[in-house]
Order: sequence, then C-alpha cells, then structure tokens
Amino acid sequence: MKTSGASPSKNTASPGPDIHYRSVLDASISDALARAIRMIAADPSLAFCGMRILSHQKKAAALRKKYERDGILVPAAMLVSVTSRCNLSCHGCYQKAGHATIPREMDTITLNSLVYEAAELGISIVVVSGGEPLLRKTEILALAHEFPQILFPVFTNGLAIDDALSREFAARRNIVPVVSFEGFRDETDTRRGPGVYDRLRAACAHLKTNGIFFGCSVTVTRVNSGLVTSDRFVREMIEAGARVFVFVEYVPVEPGTDDLVLDFSRQKDLHAAIDALDKKYPALFFGFPGEEAQYGGCLAAGRGFVHVNPAGDLEACPAAPFSDTNIARVPLREALKSPLLAEIRLHHGLLTETTGGCALWKNREWVQVLTCEKEKTGPDAGK
Repeated sequence: MKTSGASPSKNTASPGPDIHYRSVLDASISDALARAIRMIAADPSLAFCGMRILSHQKKAAALRKKYERDGILVPAAMLVSVTSRCNLSCHGCYQKAGHATIPREMDTITLNSLVYEAAELGISIVVVSGGEPLLRKTEILALAHEFPQILFPVFTNGLAIDDALSREFAARRNIVPVVSFEGFRDETDTRRGPGVYDRLRAACAHLKTNGIFFGCSVTVTRVNSGLVTSDRFVREMIEAGARVFVFVEYVPVEPGTDDLVLDFSRQKDLHAAIDALDKKYPALFFGFPGEEAQYGGCLAAGRGFVHVNPAGDLEACPAAPFSDTNIARVPLREALKSPLLAEIRLHHGLLTETTGGCALWKNREWVQVLTCEKEKTGPDAGK
C-alpha cells in the first residue's frame, strides 16, 4: 500500500490469493540455513548445530502445515521483545516510540512458557530483541540451552558482549548475536552515542575469537543507504567476523524524521544491492521488510511472523504496537486466533511494501481502529 492515509479496510480491491507463499518462505529459510552450514563446515560444533536446526526446521514446517489444516496459522518465526529497558537512547528507536510507557515485562516463567508453546506449535525461529535483550542474558542463555533445535537470533546493541559472554555463546551455538551498526564510526556514534562504534568493534573481536557465528544489523536511511551496502563496509564487517547482514529500512516512528525514509528509487537500489552482495560475498544478506511481492504481501500478523512485546501483548509487527490479546493470559495457540491478526491478514495483499519501511506503520490509524473494534470480541474478552 502506497498511500499514507487510506485505510486498507475501505479498499474494495481483492487481497489476492495466497499462492503457496508459505512453501516459498519455508524453502527460503531452509536455503539460508543450508548456506550457513556450508560457511561453517570447517567448525564441527557449529556445523552439527546447524544441521540439527535445519533438520528441525523441516519438521517444524510440516507441523505448521498440520496446524494450518486445523485452522491455526502458525508463523515460522516469532519476534520477542523481552524488555523495554536499554543502556542506549538511539534516535528513532522503535521500542522507545512504541512501548515507552510499558511498566512491566514478562517474568521468567511466562517467557519460558511462551517459547515452549512456540516450539510445540512448530515455530522454529525465535528472534530476541528489546530494548536491549542482553539485559536479560541469563534467561536468553537458559532458553537456548533448553531448546537447542530452535534458532535464536539476538538483536543487540552489543555493549554487553565481552569475552566471558562470547564463551557462553560458544556453549550455545543456536544463538546468533546480531550487532547493530549504522555504518562506520561517524554514522554509528552519531545515532548511538560517542564511542559506541569502537566498543562494537571490540565486541565483534570477542565473538570472532570465540568462533561465534554472528552478524550485524543496519538501519538503512536516505543518508547511509549507499555507504552500508558498499563493498568497503561489507568487507570490513566480514573481516571483523560478521557472516550475516540484516538491512532494516528506517521507519519514521520519531516525529520529524520522515526525511530519513528511503524513497521508492532508493528502496529499489537497496534490494538490488542486497541481491548483488549475496552473490558476491561469503555471508547471508537479508532485507527487512524486503520484497514482499513474492509472498503475496505483508508477512506480519502470523503469515510469516508475529511479535510479542515486553508485557506479553501479541502484535502483528514491532512497528505496529497494537494488540487484542496477551500471552500471559491466553495460551499462544489461542492467541494466534486473534481477530485483530486475522483482519490484518485478510488485507495482506493491500499491505504491500511502501516508503517508510512498513506498510502497517503507514496504516497505523487503521490498525488502531481495528484494535478498538476487536478488543471486545477477541480471545481476552471478559478477562
């Protein structure tokens, strides 16, 4: 959807059929895992963990199809923001803008139960974020130990990563730290604070020394898009040890930052650059939200992933902080039947990629109206 004010619910166009998009998504995940295994083949402990995760992914995909036949749409991935707390205050932070007023976060029992239920349903990737997720590093390490078949990418600002924590990661190979950069020193320190870049390079050195398979994430703006997709940046990060690159298109959650948003021309250039880099370098390159046309529209709301915020509210996407159910009160299996998520999925074909990185964010007023309409009839009704 390319309009900022129009409501998808008022558009009479057909959302379009789901033409085997889940099979395409499952194949993409398996292909990425297989490529990662080839990269780490020289390290037996990493390769063994990768093979276990790949084998589980295929079994989990079959389990998800079973639940789909039973009327429950289980996504391949679940994004879990485990805390709103952070030791940085970056410009344009999603969590700060969307969940700054949340006074609580899931306790350890609730968090463990959530991941257990996710595994039982066939969710095979649990992306951990925050705030700064490593403020709860003990619980994350425990989850990775308890569920070795699940892949846990941990999106972190990297400041907590030292040699001791890197050795903890080495004992739990299913954790993939993804460290946030904005480019080189000037770009990173401008957004994240003076001295942060050098501390992140030190963190990468600890991860590399301990043989950790890790990556970097970059928030792509109109200012840094050319720089972060340059050969120079990619080569330096690969030399630092990174084997995964995640390019996240900037969403203007902070008022007055619309000038940072990629226009359609720069989005097209970004997608082309990711494809070219993926073919050129021994690393995995991903764009978010990416080219969603191959999946028939937005993958949020359970089509490909869902988001759980620090308080346990089940949301369509981190950039659309609206919910009609909470996993602390409702089992995940029931929460996935959320009327709000179902309504968003109904219009997924209209929620195609847009300037601003996220079609749901561009249509947040529509999502907020849906939340008000559905909350009385959702799984939490009467609770």
